Amino acid sequence: MSQKEQSSWRKDIAPYERPHMKHSVWQIINTIVPFFALWYVAYLSLSVSYWITLPLTIVAGGFLVRTFIIFHDCCHKSFFKNKIANEIVGTFTGILTCVPFRQWRHTHSVHHATSGNLDKRGTGDIWTLTLDEYLASSMLRRLVYRIYRNPFTILVIGPIYIFLIDYRFNRRNIAMKERINTYITNLGIFGSAALLSWTLGWETFLLIQVPIFLISGTAGIWMFYVQHQFEETYFENNEKWEYVKAAMQGSSFYNLPRVLHWITGNIGFHHIHHLSPRVPNYYLENVHNANPVLRDVETITIRSSIQLLRFRIWDDQNKRFIGFKDIKHLAVNRKVAEEM
Repeated sequence: MSQKEQSSWRKDIAPYERPHMKHSVWQIINTIVPFFALWYVAYLSLSVSYWITLPLTIVAGGFLVRTFIIFHDCCHKSFFKNKIANEIVGTFTGILTCVPFRQWRHTHSVHHATSGNLDKRGTGDIWTLTLDEYLASSMLRRLVYRIYRNPFTILVIGPIYIFLIDYRFNRRNIAMKERINTYITNLGIFGSAALLSWTLGWETFLLIQVPIFLISGTAGIWMFYVQHQFEETYFENNEKWEYVKAAMQGSSFYNLPRVLHWITGNIGFHHIHHLSPRVPNYYLENVHNANPVLRDVETITIRSSIQLLRFRIWDDQNKRFIGFKDIKHLAVNRKVAEEM
């Protein structure tokens, strides 16, 4: 991207980097209110048939994904102009989505600052090994990596571990405010679960909340995974890494049906979000359409995104993701090249 093109899109983005109170409040109303309503109707439907309840929990799971996007924008200080408002709404929606606000704000800001940087991997991202690193690994480490990269681990075990276990604990050597925020989030989660289990019965609570949790957790991990793990994404060592290239080449545009863009809070316009995290989710599509340069990115669809699960290892020499089945062939070719 030329200097002139960068100047052009920065000018186009600037008007959208300010949240609008009316839009933000309306998004809270049309997201969180329906979520609670769906939860209650799902409870009422249990007396009729669980086959009515289950579809309602799936829809509620979608609204919980949208709730997470509100939480996400609060972490970026892009949902409200007021810092305290972002913290209050962020903490509340963090309780609903089982994610501590201050802890996640830190790790996610690191993700934005280091996405695609080979020398700064490990915080807020998917564990990714280069081909050389994989070949140099012990058999045990290779096995662990293969298990980690299995779709079942990422999409089923992953959400359970991350949202229910990992986020319940504070990082080491953190400020007291972040530590307290995690405690408040945990108390809110366990307190609301205990209250609902006591008033409705724990079986009833689990019959409704478990599918909601699994749907929303899996959808959230899936959206994050496919928008950075495509074949010709962007990875560079620190000395060559560039923020704009990481955003435009290392983040995709997930071209979803309009209803799914709405449910996922437009996070499919992921390249725009990485270019400027200060753009609220409800303006991302506007920015995408504002300049042709901003549409010149990797575009994936629901059908093509399924194929991305086969990419497991970053081939640093050829600048592309490969699957486990490609390792042997590439390793042999690399060895022959070194011997020549």
